[in-house]
Amino acid sequence: MNNLIQNYELILTELTKICSPVTSIKQIRQPKLSDLDLVSLNLTAEYMSYNSEFQLFRAIKGTYLETKIERSVYNRRRRKLFDCTEKIR
Repeated sequence: MNNLIQNYELILTELTKICSPVTSIKQIRQPKLSDLDLVSLNLTAEYMSYNSEFQLFRAIKGTYLETKIERSVYNRRRRKLFDCTEKIR
């Protein structure tokens, strides 16, 4: 298990304690990664100073997060959840 996954799980547990479930717009297909999971992944990437999603997805490769989200879906949903991320900061 790498440092990214450990930090992600730590941030996710803290966000789960302090935040109500985050919901963005209604989606037709149920995403594998919840909005709160995506926000915590985004905050973890910022905390670990990953400047691009390429670095982030290279670090995710080989972990259980790799099968949960694609780069294009990550970027689209991250932009839609920007306001929520700012409130959490």
